[in-house]
Amino acid sequence: MAFLYEKCTLQSYNESILKDCVAFDCGNSDLNEFFSKDVLNYTAQLLGKSYCFTYDEDPSQIVAAFTISNDSIKTYTLPNARKKKVIAEIPRPKQMKSYPAVLIGRLGVNKNFRNLETEDKSIGDQLMDFIKSWFIDKANKTGCRFIVVDAYNTVAPLKYYRRNGFAELFSSEDQEKEYTGIPEDTLLNTRLLYYDLILLTD
Repeated sequence: MAFLYEKCTLQSYNESILKDCVAFDCGNSDLNEFFSKDVLNYTAQLLGKSYCFTYDEDPSQIVAAFTISNDSIKTYTLPNARKKKVIAEIPRPKQMKSYPAVLIGRLGVNKNFRNLETEDKSIGDQLMDFIKSWFIDKANKTGCRFIVVDAYNTVAPLKYYRRNGFAELFSSEDQEKEYTGIPEDTLLNTRLLYYDLILLTD
């Protein structure tokens, strides 16, 4: 069984977590600042919900944390070829202009647990499997076809998401800038990626 399921406990990332746990450190200052300073206000403003896995042997240690919120993929904003790719697995009579999605707004693994030797997948891959499983569970109270993420446009995050089955929503950085209204000469700090949850329901 995976480390997260066997040796960790899922909790809401709340005031108690901030008070009782060692400050979360995933090695990314932007994410660390969010999970130490902004997370409660983000939740209070109903912008997203944050969760974490704490280590059962030492509950003061946050192994991994993530934030999710509602989103959608609006196919009418995509180039034709990309639209066809996104909706390829959706039966024609069920095709719409917009499809429900969940956005992973923040996601990180404690740097002290990142390279932990496990018998199966890395902690990060186990975390992604867990998030995916949440939204295909029969107890899920809302429809959700896709997971989307605005991933940092650097090698490690993009490699992580691709390894977990995500694909770029736009075929190139230039196309993404064009269709999202970002000036051509602006550095693209993030890339939009998506995962089709229908792949897990067969």
